[in-house]
Amino acid sequence: MANQTMTQADQELQKQLNLQIANWTVMYTKLHNFHWFVKGPNFFTLHEKFESFYNETAGYIDDIAERLLAIGGTPVATLRESLALASISEASGKESADEMVAAVIADFEKLGSELKDGMEAAARSEDEATSDLLLGIVSALEKHRWMLNAYLGK
Repeated sequence: MANQTMTQADQELQKQLNLQIANWTVMYTKLHNFHWFVKGPNFFTLHEKFESFYNETAGYIDDIAERLLAIGGTPVATLRESLALASISEASGKESADEMVAAVIADFEKLGSELKDGMEAAARSEDEATSDLLLGIVSALEKHRWMLNAYLGK
């Protein structure tokens, strides 16, 4: 990808990476919302878990944006751009604790699916480093979904 001409595969990969940046930016704010507003008997557990998730999310935003820059792309870097591109939605602010957990599970499922799309785009672009980065995130999300589902008794 060091040459000056960008292939269609390279453009699609950059689009996929910007989708990820947008989604993780929305997720970062959503997790803060849940962290601040969770209530109920599981407050301490969920308050701490949402904090660990938003800290992890911050790392994903940075890692994906830096990878995009490294391959010649331009990451989305405003909330407006992120909200326009994102495929996940913001928190409503009215979720119960269990609804918050269910929303995170659903978002992690969507993110995982789209990360796999990004891995396929990376393969078409012959970019193993990007594919490896995305695979690491997929792996983490699968573990988080399993734990959150166990929390909900599923």
